[in-house]
Amino acid sequence: MKKKVLSVLLATTVVASLLAGCGSSAAAPAADAAPAADAAPAADAAAPAASSGGATYALVTKSAGNPFMERMASGFQEAVEASGGTVVIQNPEAATPDAQISVVQSLISQGVSSIAVDGNDANALTAVLTEASNAGIKVLSLDSDVAPDTRAVYCNQAGVQQIGETLMEAVYDLTGGEGDWAILSATSQATNQNAWIDAMKKLMESDSKYAKLNLVEVAYGDDEPQKSTDQTQALLQNYPDLKVICAPTTVGIAAAAKVLQDQKSSVKLTGLGLPSEMAEYIGDDDAHSCPYMYLWNPIDLGRLAGYTSIALVDGSITGAAGDKFTAGELGDYTIEEIDGSTQIILGPPFKFDPSNIDEWKSVY
Repeated sequence: MKKKVLSVLLATTVVASLLAGCGSSAAAPAADAAPAADAAPAADAAAPAASSGGATYALVTKSAGNPFMERMASGFQEAVEASGGTVVIQNPEAATPDAQISVVQSLISQGVSSIAVDGNDANALTAVLTEASNAGIKVLSLDSDVAPDTRAVYCNQAGVQQIGETLMEAVYDLTGGEGDWAILSATSQATNQNAWIDAMKKLMESDSKYAKLNLVEVAYGDDEPQKSTDQTQALLQNYPDLKVICAPTTVGIAAAAKVLQDQKSSVKLTGLGLPSEMAEYIGDDDAHSCPYMYLWNPIDLGRLAGYTSIALVDGSITGAAGDKFTAGELGDYTIEEIDGSTQIILGPPFKFDPSNIDEWKSVY
């Protein structure tokens, strides 16, 4: 990598690691925060790693075959293995709560020490996660939250309001402040997607700046490439005056970018994407579909969840607001209470545009 950059500002300086990553309570503006740059290899999605310790730490992703999930899992595995723990990564075959429930039930039977889950539904996992907690397993969430009373703490990649404001400002910029635009989301039950979309809608309602913007539809590609492609094509067909699509999902934005660029559409794209998948679509000319996008560091998010799992299991934290711990090279964190929910904020989103995409496309 050409250089290392600091991820976010926290109470302490954080070591660089990959994308827009890792802080606790103090958040720098999105444009000022930079991703870290040392990517760990992708985790083996099934086999437990050898361990010198007695604890087993499990991660349940949203689904198999999702590049964001793979990179997140690699960070989790790296953090746990460095601390001597045994790692179990489980990737459900489908991005559904039912698939995750089956996985969690299996992990309960195995008697793992902790389960970190990237929820496919806010409430559908309540019973099985409660069962896990009652069995003495430490439960936490990351990326997409579950019901707060079923887990100790939520490792959140960035504040909901901050992401909503960042994406809404991008839509405003790319539309010129007026006209039709659409959202291409993941699943209709995804808690993180829904929270960001709600934040965007509230901004439109509360700020007259956005009065001339018309959100025509929130479409759902279910984090499946083909369905996301189909939904993008439907948006183009159904809304001839469409100016912008905002896709706050790495699978959706990649699918939409290809459709728009292949069709030489005048519709522009923004949202949350992986640099490695989006590099060929990033550009500020008519030949490219996405002028710029945002994301954070999925590897650092996994690392944060790994270190949080360890701290819960060894008793350093309970998940209560005000608890403090050190997340390895990421630095010091304090658990915050946000909207009645205990969370650890990784850091602000980072902007990828033509000036830096070539630097980061080889990182992840």
